[in-house]
Amino acid sequence: MAITTKEGILKVLSAFNPWWKTGAVHPSFIKDYKRFAYYEAMKRLDQTDIRRIVVLTGTRRVGKTTIQYQMIENLLKRGISPRKIIFVSLDHPMLKLAGMNDILECYHENIYAEQDVYYFFDEIQYASDWDAWLKTIYDTQPDTQVVATGSASPALIKGSTESGAGRWTIIQVPTLSFYEYCALIGIADVPLDPKLRPTQLLAMPQIERNQIMIKLSAVQNHFNRYLQIGGFPELALADNDLLAQQVMREDVVDKVLKRDLPSLYNIRNATELERIFLYLCNVSSEIVAIDAIAKELNGVSRPTVENYIQYLESANLIYLSYPVELGGRKVLKASPKIYIADAAIRNAVLMDSEILTNPVEMGKMVETAVYKHVAAFYYQKATRVGYYRGGKKGNEIDIVVDYPNIKNILIEVKYREQAPIANDDAIIELCGESSASIIITKRADDFGEHTAPDGNKLLRIPAFAFLYLLGHAEKNGYKGKE
Repeated sequence: MAITTKEGILKVLSAFNPWWKTGAVHPSFIKDYKRFAYYEAMKRLDQTDIRRIVVLTGTRRVGKTTIQYQMIENLLKRGISPRKIIFVSLDHPMLKLAGMNDILECYHENIYAEQDVYYFFDEIQYASDWDAWLKTIYDTQPDTQVVATGSASPALIKGSTESGAGRWTIIQVPTLSFYEYCALIGIADVPLDPKLRPTQLLAMPQIERNQIMIKLSAVQNHFNRYLQIGGFPELALADNDLLAQQVMREDVVDKVLKRDLPSLYNIRNATELERIFLYLCNVSSEIVAIDAIAKELNGVSRPTVENYIQYLESANLIYLSYPVELGGRKVLKASPKIYIADAAIRNAVLMDSEILTNPVEMGKMVETAVYKHVAAFYYQKATRVGYYRGGKKGNEIDIVVDYPNIKNILIEVKYREQAPIANDDAIIELCGESSASIIITKRADDFGEHTAPDGNKLLRIPAFAFLYLLGHAEKNGYKGKE
């Protein structure tokens, strides 16, 4: 007896595509709130002069599938025939076994025969030869539009540079920004100038900055919960925070470490992968040497550590931040800083109930959140987002937005009650060579100008305010019309 049949495939497809019968997406599949990536994806889908396959990538639970369903709802409201739209979850056992050829044949034989369709492929990397399939669809069905999602970024990026060159565009879907989190849980939008960027605060009079801070005080009390569980839409809306963290461990972490990555990369010993990830959770925001990890985790070889770190990055569970040169000064270390992709993931894994009262741990959480926001905001614009270590004392600048041919942005995270900056700190030494130098503080009143000995100005701004303003700027930079 065949494991997969056309009848079985059709039943599964019908369950995933209720609009074939009802004409509408089931309300449970969509949310009222739309991620920034939704607007970017719709903009690319509507770009008729330059046709592109849209590929959404990000870790589990960030809302990639929801974005697809919201896009389908949009198309249905425009009057697109329901049968011209197919959603295929390639993570489903039946569809994964069936293969792309049988799935598409079943759809076109039973639901819609023509080629002017909208394909929505969820977790595309689980399909055999997925990149060749996307290339074939693009080349042979010029009236067809495709939106795909995937949790393995390098696999998707590799495909885009080979089969997908000139054919598809990758859109990153990070975990929720602080701004998105506040909007999702129903906090009223802070009334701010749509054109406002955090870096512009330095040029304002202090009275204007104070007025902005008074407005932003409305979101301050939500910052700690955001750091604990706020990066994932479904979990952010949960009533039980402890249960939300448990779900995160099971669904975001365990499934990726024990199922997704072993399946994609033929990993035989998932325990070693878990050990390495736990180690990285403990050192998030620190410079990490591969040899040090291998030595700390007895029995794990250096090549294994290197490979597994690449796999964790591919699953969007970690960020790697590499050193950059500033002002022609050579960097002192080549090792990367490693950040867990969201502070909420780190908290769920470490299960430290006293983390909010531990200044060192809070500093790591906030730097992790700041790096994630900056990397997500600038990834399409900057050469890279890294760090600097050097200068007279070999000091570090936590985050550097490394722009091509223009001055960089320097960011130092000082999340503590008293957040002094010494005159010989690297950010003070190099602030004159930057387009903006920013010190991230803790207290709401630790805000305003910081004057360096040479007269250059730096901006001191609380973490909650900086992250909210960055999200506000992202919304007004990316959000388009439906």
